[in-house]
Amino acid sequence: MTVLLALVHLLPDRILRGEHAITAETVSGQPLLIDGSYGEGGGQILRTALGLAVALRQPVQLIQVRAHRPKAGLQPQHLTVVRALREISAAVVTGDAVGSTALSFVPRSLRAGSHRFDIGATTGSAGSVSLLFQALLLPLAFAAAPSRLTLVGGTHVPWSPPVHYLTEVFLPALEEIGVEARVQLRRWGWYPAGGGEVEATIGPSGALGGFRAESTVMPPITGLSAVSRLPRSIAERQRHRALERLAAAGLAAEIAVEEDASARGPGTFLFLARRGRAGFSALGRRGVPAERVADEAVDELLAHRAAGAAVDQHLADQLVPFLALAGAPSSYTCPAVSGHLATVAWVVEQFVPTRVAMDAGLPTRVRITPGRAAAAVPPSGGG
Repeated sequence: MTVLLALVHLLPDRILRGEHAITAETVSGQPLLIDGSYGEGGGQILRTALGLAVALRQPVQLIQVRAHRPKAGLQPQHLTVVRALREISAAVVTGDAVGSTALSFVPRSLRAGSHRFDIGATTGSAGSVSLLFQALLLPLAFAAAPSRLTLVGGTHVPWSPPVHYLTEVFLPALEEIGVEARVQLRRWGWYPAGGGEVEATIGPSGALGGFRAESTVMPPITGLSAVSRLPRSIAERQRHRALERLAAAGLAAEIAVEEDASARGPGTFLFLARRGRAGFSALGRRGVPAERVADEAVDELLAHRAAGAAVDQHLADQLVPFLALAGAPSSYTCPAVSGHLATVAWVVEQFVPTRVAMDAGLPTRVRITPGRAAAAVPPSGGG
């Protein structure tokens, strides 16, 4: 059975005519209403909706934001995203307060250039720089001028992609469709201290192409075992255990070891990647042996291998907003339809006339066919 998500909302007339989508003009028209409790019902809906709103010059009204979460409404880490996107778009925003379950966001321009955002200044902790970067990348990739971002916060924290996932998996995949972006880790930031720093450059990408990844012939496995303010031997043990487990499964890998002294607090990390296709990581915790940290990352890699999918479950949903705005169809396989994948597909369907099809089988084949309007999205005229 195939699930078809028909994306029927039209883009602004300027996009349909093939003109610049984003200008310094004040946006007019009725806001698009988005139910923030739909599907996965978390921060992903907020980040995706606001990123698309800026990219498409589309006013948006979010209701029931995180309504079913233990702490409903906007939390400090979400406010950082709202305010960063407000800065690059000169948006008129109401409802941007902790605990708010309704948000009005009206973007008025797209401001490429240099921007600095400190997540810790809002959250007081190690909010994820990776999630903030992904939200900003979507609109800035369509700007007419390059951008340079300095992001301060958590670089390797629970429940979000580590910076190495961006550099080794997410951005290499996007490079295949024409997105020009680079991320450089300047200082590690672990939970809970945060204080990490990355510098990102985003070039004007122009029209995006389609993405194809259905083959199970995968890139070689590379990896990194790292520690900050802890003995190097911990990183060596993580590396040794991972190589031992992978070899037992008939897999070769190259895993580097890094000992960092720049972070504010201690941390350990093991990351395994197949470049541009899949990434698997584990963070060390107090009382957890290095060998168990390695096992967690290796177990994820082996499970993905057994699924026979081309991309991992996280990349599967992170690609959707970009591919929905591409000028050509895309097709790839992932392990299954996750809650995040179904939710992000629903969000983009509210904005663009793209069709997303997800097979019910395992692995799942995802097909994204942009509509005429989505294919016509050009760079902005504003800088």
